[in-house]
Formats: sequence, structure tokens, C-alpha cells
Amino acid sequence: MVAPRHTKVAVITGAGSGIGLACAKKLSAAGIAIVGVGRTVEKLKELERVIDKPDQIATVAIDVTWEDAPQRIVQVALDHWGHIDFLINNAGVGSPKPLHEADDDNLDHFLNVMLRAPFRLSREALPHMPAGSAVINISSTFAVIGGLRGGAYSAAKAGLDGLTRHIACQYGASGIRANSVAPGVIYTEMTESRLKDESFRRMNVEMTPHTRLGRVEDVAGTVAFLCSDDGSFINGQTIVVDGGWTSTKYFSERGRTSVWT
Repeated sequence: MVAPRHTKVAVITGAGSGIGLACAKKLSAAGIAIVGVGRTVEKLKELERVIDKPDQIATVAIDVTWEDAPQRIVQVALDHWGHIDFLINNAGVGSPKPLHEADDDNLDHFLNVMLRAPFRLSREALPHMPAGSAVINISSTFAVIGGLRGGAYSAAKAGLDGLTRHIACQYGASGIRANSVAPGVIYTEMTESRLKDESFRRMNVEMTPHTRLGRVEDVAGTVAFLCSDDGSFINGQTIVVDGGWTSTKYFSERGRTSVWT
């Protein structure tokens, strides 16, 4: 049974954990119905349990790179609610390699997950997004600055920002906005192992002019703002959520005065 048109609906990829899960919780709390997309059935069941609103949550266990993924994801939204108001392309992969270490398989994997899949899903969703809708792509600070060891990851995320601006330009006059949210290093399952590396921690902690590193809630709050009426005139932007890491040359006193070996 299709719900009334006034129900707002958000499709979120990578919704089973990390930033995607935080976005689902935040948007659901604002009364928005969620289509949660992920590869792991167990994580999606946990998402359903956390949302705890059976009539406001649907899940799709699928790899976003599969050829039929866009059609299957969009169809679930249409079967339940008949339309899509917000598309949050969040699914991603980590552990990038620098250019000289990345083979073609590595390149294809990163591009497929973080550029080709959002491109195809956006293309499939757009005809079902009414005026007032928005596409939000989860980018990265590595799209802004390149980044050590960024390789195919930086390239894919930069391409995603380009796609964002195209959607904003092409479909903005139809009332569909598009923006990117570019997080810095956020505590998630994907970054947990990297943050155990002392040099990686130093590069982020000692060069962030803030009292802490980022949390998934910081990103989810920005996404929710872009989905709200308060964000309705923001279009074609990349909003960086990193505590000032990319935009400053900050270096902490500890970093300046420590003995480095």
C-alpha cells in the first residue's frame, strides 16, 4: 500500500553502519521515512530495530555496484511510498592506496562504488523526485585536497563532487537540489584501524583546530539540515565537515614541540 504523498522519503545507501546509520536515525527522528540500503542483512535488521517504526522503514540488502541495484532500490521506495524526496549516496570503501600502488582492479573498485553507483542510482531516482527534493552525496576532504595515499579514492570522490554540481545545474530549475557533504576523518568501522596508526592520528589530531575529531552525528546533522526547509536555498555546494582541517594550516602546540623520530 502506497502511503500519502505528504510522507517525506529518504533513500540512504550504506545505511547499516557509520555515517549512513547516523543519517537514517537523524532523518527518521525528523519524521522522514527511510529506505536503508546495505550489503549486510544483519546490519539492516539492526537498522530496523533502531528506527523502530515499521511503517516508516524499508530495507534493501544489495551491493550498490550490481547492475540491477538502481532499479531494485528505487522500486522499493515506489512500492512503499510512491516517490523519493531525498537521495543520500553514502556507500563507500576505505583503505586507499597511492597512485603507484593502485592497480586497475583497485581503481575500478573505488570508481564503481563511489562514482558509478551514485551516478546510476541518481539517474534512476530523479524521475521520481518531485520539486523540493534533494540529492546529497557524501564526499570527502580527500576530494578537496587530494590527500596522502588518496589515489583512486580521491579521484572517485572528486568525480562525485563534479556529479553533484552537474545535478544542481541541470535539475535545480526543476526544484531538485544537489549538494556534497565532505567529512574529515570520522570515527567509524572503516576508519577505526587507520586511527590506531600513530602517524595517521598525528596528521589528523595535531592538524585539526578543534578539541576533537569528527563524529557520525556531525555529518548526519549537516545532511539533515540540507534536507530541511532551512537548507532549501543551498545548491551545488560542497560542505566540508572537518573541524577546520582542510581550510587551515593549523599545527598543535604538542605537534610543534614534540620530539619526532
